[in-house]
Parts: sequence; C-alpha cells; structure tokens
Amino acid sequence: MKMDPFDSAQTKVEGEWIGRARALKPLLETAAPRIEQAKMMPPDVLQALRDAQMLRMTTPRSVGGAELDLATYAQVVATIAEGDASTAWCIAQISGSSMCSAYLDPGVAKEVFGSADSAFTWGFAGGKSCRAAPVKDGWIVNGEWTFASGNRICQWLGAHAQLCDEEGKPRFRADGRPLERTMLLPRSSATVNEDVWDVIGLIGTGSDSYSVTDLFVPEKYSVVPRGIGRDQQLPEGATAEPEPERRESGVLYKHTGQAAYQVGLSSVAIGIARATLDAFIALAKEKSPSSAVRPLRDDSWIQARIAQADAKISAASAWLIQLLREAWHECATRGQMSFPLRVKIRAACTHQINEARDAVDMIYAEAGATAIFRSNAFERRFRDMHTVSQQVQGSIARMQSVGQYYLGTAPQLFLLP
Repeated sequence: MKMDPFDSAQTKVEGEWIGRARALKPLLETAAPRIEQAKMMPPDVLQALRDAQMLRMTTPRSVGGAELDLATYAQVVATIAEGDASTAWCIAQISGSSMCSAYLDPGVAKEVFGSADSAFTWGFAGGKSCRAAPVKDGWIVNGEWTFASGNRICQWLGAHAQLCDEEGKPRFRADGRPLERTMLLPRSSATVNEDVWDVIGLIGTGSDSYSVTDLFVPEKYSVVPRGIGRDQQLPEGATAEPEPERRESGVLYKHTGQAAYQVGLSSVAIGIARATLDAFIALAKEKSPSSAVRPLRDDSWIQARIAQADAKISAASAWLIQLLREAWHECATRGQMSFPLRVKIRAACTHQINEARDAVDMIYAEAGATAIFRSNAFERRFRDMHTVSQQVQGSIARMQSVGQYYLGTAPQLFLLP
C-alpha cells in the first residue's frame, strides 16, 4: 500500500524521535540507581534529556518546541521508561503541564518555555484551599499543591486556583463548578516540601508538594485551567465557541492537556513492562534453577509465559497508538476529536496500565528468587510498576465512564481526553 505524504512524514518523525529515546536508554539504565537515590535526574542525565529535547515535546514550535503528535510522544515516553521509569514519568508530567503554553501571551510563553533548558510542571490541589483573589493587574494567590513530579528540574511551576471576588468569596460557574485559572510562577517563589516524597516506587520523580502565601501573580501569567479550553472536554453533541485564549493553531492543541497526561503516564507502564520482559528473556537464556530438571529456556511453561507477556504488552500498546493516529487525523480534518474516540482512548490508557502490570507480575513471579535482589532491575521495576498502577489513570474506576457510554447513559467526563 502506498503511503500518502502525511503518513510518510509522520513515520519519519516517529523514527527520529524513537531513535533519540533509544539512544538514551544505556545512560538511563546505568543512572537509574543514582536517579532513585537523589529523587531527581543528576546533571549528566538532565543535560542528555535537554540535548534530545525530551522536555519540550509538547511545547509549540513558535518557542522552539517540537509540537509532536501524541502517537509519537507515547512511543518516546515508553522507550524512555525502558531505561528508567522515574525519568519517563517526569517527562510525561512536564509534557502534560506544558500543553498550557498554547494559551499564553506570546511574550510569557517565550519567557517560560523558550529556553532550551526550560521545564515546567504543576501539582494538584492539596488539603489547603487554593484561591486567587483579584488585585490591580493580577492576583494574590494562596494554596498548596501536591504530586509535582519533576519539579526539582523545573524553573517554573503551575498553581490551579479557584477565583474569588474582591471580598474573598469563591466564585462559581453557572453549572456550579468552581471558577478557576492556572497561575504560572517561578519555582523560587514557592516553598517546596521535599520531605513528603517517601514512597516505594517512582522514587526518582521527586513528586514534592509546594505552597505559596499571598503571592502576587501578574494577570498575563495566568492561563485557562489545566490547559483545557472551554471548547474542549465537552459532553457528546455539545458545541462551544473556540477558546479565545488559545494562541496556537497546531493540531496538537486541538487535543487537551488531559489527553497528553493520560497518554504519557500510561505509556510509562508499557515501557516498564517491556524492559522487565527483556530482562527476563536474558535471564531465562542463562538460568537453570537448582530445583529444576531443565534450564528456563527449555521449559515449555516459561516459553508460553514469555509469549503471553509479550502479547499483553504489544497488543495494549498497539491499540492506543492506532487510536492516537485516528485522533490526530480527526483533529487535523475536523478540528476536534469525536466523542466515541475520546471514550476509546480513555479505555485504552487504563487498559495498557493494567495489562502492563499483569505482565510484570507474571514475569516477576517466574524470575523466582533472582527478582528480589537489588543487584538486578526486577525489583525496582516491580516497585515502579505498582506505583504507576496506583495512580488515578490506572484505576479500573476510570472504565466506568466507558461502560456508561456503551450502555447509553451519560458518561462521567472526569479524565476523558
């Protein structure tokens, strides 16, 4: 079948970017213990990521970013995760957050995202109320945010805040939802609590909490909440005027920041599972358990389990990539993603996390006592995988909206792309 020019160009882009990620794998695999110990990427790893533009995949070309399609982006994140899951998770978090760059004043976008070393992330509202009160030319912001993965390598942070009136009373939309904006602020202006990130997996993400008290944020450093325009994430059949704050017209920004998040974070799971399987295949070629009558490679059960794990990983990944290519085509030709496709992508992201976890559990069990030693990567990948699957994207509850849609009831829009 002859490829049309668009498909041919995309294939070339995919190959180039996946090649960049593969070139980083040896460094990441070697550096993984250092990344985990430091809870962040050390300088040599960070520079390699910057040189390969791994932190700028979703920023606009107008500020020097790559503005990648999400199918390529997903495969790049998965490949990075084969080397180190924490690094891939930070890249996915930074990439999802950076989608807001399309909604910024061009001068601010260049200031925050224009440097080759720039990195931006945000967390999620913590126990403290996150509020923004209007003042002349801006906002006074108070609040605390958590799970700011990758913040230690970022110069800027985002702060989602409910807007208040001049008297400090919270404001709401007509439908009763809080009226919000996301504020952009220098990391140096926030108080970062690095003590909270004491976890079993994805340790290297340094997913700290941060807070601000009575911080003035100029108006032009605020953006539509979470980089999701008012014409996005709507119910089926709903229409809205185009988001007036969206300043970038590229196809990528017809997708929501939520889409970039769920695609990237779920692809970390695929990369972990693939690396775990590759490590087990290498082990099985050499290991002869003391209690066994034959080497692992000659055991029919092990042979079947390897095939089963590969099928789980490959099928789950391929489904999502195909859906993302369809979504890119719809956004390019129709200006938006169809609702049925949004539902399928939601299902595919959760599905690939669950399939990846099942594959890792299967492989970990078959690796026997070898898997428990820190001298190999099985135990770290096992911990990382089970941390990924505990995140909201991996919860089977995310499938509820999918089932609702297929059964003809109004689906929950929470976390639909």
